[in-house]
Amino acid sequence: MFIEEVKAVNFRNYQELYLQLHPRLNIFVGENAQGKTNIIEMLYLSAMGKSFRTNKDQELIKFGKNQAYTKVNVKRLSGETLIEVRLDTTQKKKLKVNQIPLTKLGELLGNLNVVIFAPDDLKIVKGGPGERRRFIDNEICQIYPKYYYTLNQYNRILQQRNKLLKESRGRKIDLEIWNQQLAEAGATIITYRKKFIKRMGILAKLMHRKITEEVETLEIQYDSNVPFKEKDEFKEIVDTFLKKIGENSSMEYRRGLTLVGPHRDELVFKVNNIDVKNYGSQGQQRTAALSVKLAELELIKGEVGEYPVLLLDDVMSELDIKRQNYLINNLKNVQTFITTTMISQLNTANTENRRVFYVSQGEVRKCD
Repeated sequence: MFIEEVKAVNFRNYQELYLQLHPRLNIFVGENAQGKTNIIEMLYLSAMGKSFRTNKDQELIKFGKNQAYTKVNVKRLSGETLIEVRLDTTQKKKLKVNQIPLTKLGELLGNLNVVIFAPDDLKIVKGGPGERRRFIDNEICQIYPKYYYTLNQYNRILQQRNKLLKESRGRKIDLEIWNQQLAEAGATIITYRKKFIKRMGILAKLMHRKITEEVETLEIQYDSNVPFKEKDEFKEIVDTFLKKIGENSSMEYRRGLTLVGPHRDELVFKVNNIDVKNYGSQGQQRTAALSVKLAELELIKGEVGEYPVLLLDDVMSELDIKRQNYLINNLKNVQTFITTTMISQLNTANTENRRVFYVSQGEVRKCD
């Protein structure tokens, strides 16, 4: 798949924007704070229905304006897909796919698949557990929209159960119904995550060995808060979940908090059997993150039948020349968007398969 053209009105610092894009490599060059990342953000919004920089849709609307509009034309093997987003300061955003209004955000997922790699994505490796859970959830939602609904259901159950635990003030109350609902939704999430992480781990290991010329081996381990065996199916995970809730019930009442479930899951990255987060060098952390992003491309390709769009936001400066070259040379079949302050940083000798845009103060000019 690739994005053929984009249009935006009053989005961030753009009053009007219209771009015809290259199906392979699109490079946006400019000083900082000129609007390069805003373009990446607009594409991500079209794919996920939300920004990767803020939780407030109003911040995406140009200062002093009440509305914003974006349109993205996507070419897929199955045909053309038109994605429209309307933002308003007084009401919820409105989404359309092929001119059909969507009633739920989950209906948008899967129409445009993207993989984003920005400096903050290094937190996947060296950040807190919440960063890694957010990463897993975003990627699975793109491939399996049903996961999005299950995740929302789980979070609602978790919020209500926590409220009841807090209000109990240490007294035992009947939570059997909530426990069963939490375990069933949680077991579904764990089942999805188990499958995703296993496949991603295999692909990331291969990518990492290639990047490091087989000097290092990357292992990704799923440290589930609800322990399971590899052969366990949904029912076995539900039973284990309920058993662990029983074992932790006294502590949960004392703390007024749910202590069991996938909201406390963790991912562990190891290079040559060493925990990269705590003991790896900065270079090893960056290589691990890069390997994961390249693995995402292949994983989505395997699931949906075509490569997603890759968004590289100001990340090339975070990588050394060796990793830059590996990245560029392995993106021949992937439409890629790169933002950078200097095009001289990029080793993209083949000028026929790229399009360069210069960005300055909310204006974009194509370089002939």
